[in-house]
Amino acid sequence: MAVVSMKQLLESGVHFGHATRRWNPKMAPYIFTSRNGIYIIDLKKTAEEIEKAYQALFNIVQDGGKVLFIGTKKQAQEAVKVEAIRTGQYYVDQRWLGGTLTNFKTIRRRIKRLHDLYKMETDGIFEKLPKKEVQQLKHERERLEKFLGGIKDMKKVPEAIFIVDPRKERNAILEARKLGIAVFGIVDTNCDPDDVDHIIPANDDAIRAVKLIAWVMGNAVIEAQGGVVEKFEDEPITSAPPKRDRPAYKPRDNSSRDNSSRDNARPAYHKPAPATEPVVAKVVEPKVVEEKVVAKPVEEKVVVKEVVAEKKVEAKVEVKPAAVETVSDSDLEAKTVAELRLLAKERGITGYSALKKADLIDVLK
Repeated sequence: MAVVSMKQLLESGVHFGHATRRWNPKMAPYIFTSRNGIYIIDLKKTAEEIEKAYQALFNIVQDGGKVLFIGTKKQAQEAVKVEAIRTGQYYVDQRWLGGTLTNFKTIRRRIKRLHDLYKMETDGIFEKLPKKEVQQLKHERERLEKFLGGIKDMKKVPEAIFIVDPRKERNAILEARKLGIAVFGIVDTNCDPDDVDHIIPANDDAIRAVKLIAWVMGNAVIEAQGGVVEKFEDEPITSAPPKRDRPAYKPRDNSSRDNSSRDNARPAYHKPAPATEPVVAKVVEPKVVEEKVVAKPVEEKVVVKEVVAEKKVEAKVEVKPAAVETVSDSDLEAKTVAELRLLAKERGITGYSALKKADLIDVLK
């Protein structure tokens, strides 16, 4: 018996791929056709690949292996969490923390911290601490629970991972490749099938399609553990809501309506007749024409007298050059250098400051 029927795949919208302009050529073998600019996945190939992946995951779990369900996109978060809890496996539905697989020792320390915070509350330690510190510890616990809550019971690295959208979970795939962990994944027409060991070509954006395939892989885990496989119960997307029988429309019959009570309750309204007023002859009073007196502005003539400022006559003083004093040679010899330079200055001789006494005497002669 097939693990999933073609009808379930069709009703869940598994066959819808991405737009034709966004595709990976490696997915060509799994594409049936294109319609309205969207690729249609071949459901026969999908059913075959689901059978192969189902058997491979069954063998891993039967040998005692553990499975980590990974789906951090919004369409896959709920389905991944529900199936992991149903099968007793682990899950990651929030941001993938780098080193979750390759650096699991560090992740284990953070998981231990999460368990310690829960133990502190159960032991009553929170009641002895200040309120502010308790709030900080609770905030730390909520953050650790958000990212590590799905793997807080994981003691070792899992033997297989199931992912939704390899493009979104690229880091998880690389870490699994390094450790040799088997990768099962839903691969859409825009993904690279080489990133996944066990390919399930299907729509990874439809919530119901993701739920269906996650449910099938969860059944493989439950069957390997010796459990009972549950029936997939969900409303198909193609089913229309049930139609309700509406009564036939009947026109309203006002003839049989009893309006007596309404007439008695409210008296009839009669519009009063307009009152007649006596006609009064209008007396026309003569119009009185008022004469407007316009006052002409009186222009004041302002006589501006020009004030002529008297010019002051300045007396010109003629400066006569001082008479040049004649000095004899004997007097020049008797004078000092300073006196000779002063005399040269008075006579208007230039360059006297650099001349020696003999030169000054020659110039002054």
